[in-house]
Amino acid sequence: QVQLVESGGGLVQAGGSLRLSCAASGLSFSSYAMGWFRRAPGAEREFVSAISWRGGNTYYADSVKGRFTISRDNAKSTVYLQMNSLKPEDTAVYYCAAVFGGSADPSLRHEYRYWGQGTQVTVSS
Repeated sequence: QVQLVESGGGLVQAGGSLRLSCAASGLSFSSYAMGWFRRAPGAEREFVSAISWRGGNTYYADSVKGRFTISRDNAKSTVYLQMNSLKPEDTAVYYCAAVFGGSADPSLRHEYRYWGQGTQVTVSS
């Protein structure tokens, strides 16, 4: 079965960095666009970033643009989210997600078929 497993979360001070990884199995990874979403306490799950199946196109929420970088390694079936200059408002559970082929709007949650279980990111002030 399809599995998406996130890792790399943790506790970091404001201004610090973390790199999240999402390892995929059970699917033809290079055929899937990948996204990262997050859910802060008491909030809805929101779009963070996405990358096309070849990696040629990337998308970011305005709140993370210039601080986060998404990338993928199709040989390793893994997508990454490099998070720099972290802020307390970045505190959330971060989820990776997969959509076959791509999406007309990669920021839409319902476009994605497969989801990981999430990894907690906590940024202290």
